Amino acid sequence: MTAPVAIRRLATAAAGFEADFQRVLHWSAETDAAIEDRVAEIVEAVRTRGDAAVLEFTARFDGLNADSVAALELSRAELQAAFESLPAVQRTALEAAAARVRRYHERQLEACGRSWSYRDEDGSLLGQKVTPLDRVGIYVPGGKAAYPSSVLMNAIPAQVAGVGEIVMVVPTPRGEKNPLVLAAAYVAGVHRAFTLGGAQAVAALAYGTATVPRVDKITGPGNAYVASAKRRVFGQVGIDMIAGPSEILVLADGSTPADWVAIDLFSQAEHDELAQSILLCPDAAYLDAVQAAIDRLLPSMPRQEVIRASLEGRGALIQTASMEEACAFSNRIAPEHLEVSSAEPHRWEPLLKHAGAIFLGAYTSESLGDYCAGPNHVLPTSGTARFSSPLGVYDFQKRSSLIEVSAAGAAVLGPIAAELAYGEGLQAHARAAELRLPVVPPQRG
Repeated sequence: MTAPVAIRRLATAAAGFEADFQRVLHWSAETDAAIEDRVAEIVEAVRTRGDAAVLEFTARFDGLNADSVAALELSRAELQAAFESLPAVQRTALEAAAARVRRYHERQLEACGRSWSYRDEDGSLLGQKVTPLDRVGIYVPGGKAAYPSSVLMNAIPAQVAGVGEIVMVVPTPRGEKNPLVLAAAYVAGVHRAFTLGGAQAVAALAYGTATVPRVDKITGPGNAYVASAKRRVFGQVGIDMIAGPSEILVLADGSTPADWVAIDLFSQAEHDELAQSILLCPDAAYLDAVQAAIDRLLPSMPRQEVIRASLEGRGALIQTASMEEACAFSNRIAPEHLEVSSAEPHRWEPLLKHAGAIFLGAYTSESLGDYCAGPNHVLPTSGTARFSSPLGVYDFQKRSSLIEVSAAGAAVLGPIAAELAYGEGLQAHARAAELRLPVVPPQRG
């Protein structure tokens, strides 16, 4: 008989709850020093030796030998062939998901991704020019699992933003290419794709080699080596975020079938042992029902060992005094995925400020957002939703301010700018403003 899952059971009213709650939340985001040192060596080798270093590390870490990096580039024809080789049901699902992701990000572009300007009373033009990045690199994880959904979520908003060239890197250990990943690259409009992974792929994108083009920004999740490399090359290129383990927080009022919530907790726990799944609910009997569902359903999960380790190591079932208190605790946690599993989700949504994505209602499983709902599944983790946002069109654009001052405007703004510049001791700044005035005042000492 399978042993019950020893997931933490807490109550906000209990003595010592705050300390127990902090232990649940704690996760060290510090990268292992050995990983940092190894990544530094890899990045520097790729920066200085280019393709030769990339080939060396690809052979060492992925067991993939090639005579040149060019041999590791996937042609558009190969991506198309992978798409056409899929069963019809997979092709249809991939295209449907891509269409929904594209539609959502096109709406996002309409809402916030356009240039704008206005003229004020003196005829000066002020505004903002929004332009896409020239070239971006997207990192798609590989190895333990294949993630075609990550291809869609990174490439499609870049395409919608108008990025000139999208370069994908994906590790293929021992040369094993996943057709669904390649097909997703075809559907999402990836321009170039290389079977490269790890810190060496990040470094190749950041610095460029004889074969891999240098990009302006790198997006996409990866393991500790990839995260460390992204942190190291930031400044040379832009990055989206440094992602931690996956997280789900479920706010439940007891109206959703317990089995549904148990499986939703599993859906994040199965990612890896450090993933976090937490349930907040004011109903103790419902927490009992979810615990029973966890114990009953776990043996049917192929990744049950990973799920158990995650739930017992970082999971929790927490009884709150009310749904209002549950919402307050949710804001403190700022989870990556937040499910409001309630009969009245829109009653509680206004109380929720911090989350990567909010899933409203019992039928809105987090997995739908992962694959095909439309909004991006690249989300801030480890409490960074307090100040970060999901990946979107805006991550693949930059903004330039537009300023065109009229003669009348210079007459109004010049004295203001000059006075402030003199106050800062920057006489050339002040004089540049004064020279454009109708009557130029004497230069100050």
